[in-house]
Amino acid sequence: MNLEKVIFGFFVLLAATLNFGFFLGDIANHDLHNIYELFAALAVSLIATVLKFGDRTQIGAVHLATSLVADLQLIVASVVFVWSEEISSAGVTAVSTASVVSLSGGALLANLVSVVLLVIETVTFHRG
Repeated sequence: MNLEKVIFGFFVLLAATLNFGFFLGDIANHDLHNIYELFAALAVSLIATVLKFGDRTQIGAVHLATSLVADLQLIVASVVFVWSEEISSAGVTAVSTASVVSLSGGALLANLVSVVLLVIETVTFHRG
């Protein structure tokens, strides 16, 4: 068993599950989306991205691309939340919550693509 692959798979799956946990629920209801889960999803996604930098294969490049997309979506979602919570005079509204959750949904799609790639890579692995 390759410990590096286990750690890589762990962070890819954890990023996807944390993002899914945040995304699940009524899109405009702020009470159903734990902001700490969003920040945890972002942190784990950034760790997964760093782990993907060493892979020089074609599938590694696609892994990195999906991770960068997820990171960008989660960073923008976090900025929108912080803006609405701390700067906006309206505070956290249904519209701002919907924006944050929608951006998280985009990141979730990128995470799911990464998980599918991980499964494909695992299934097609040939021992030499």
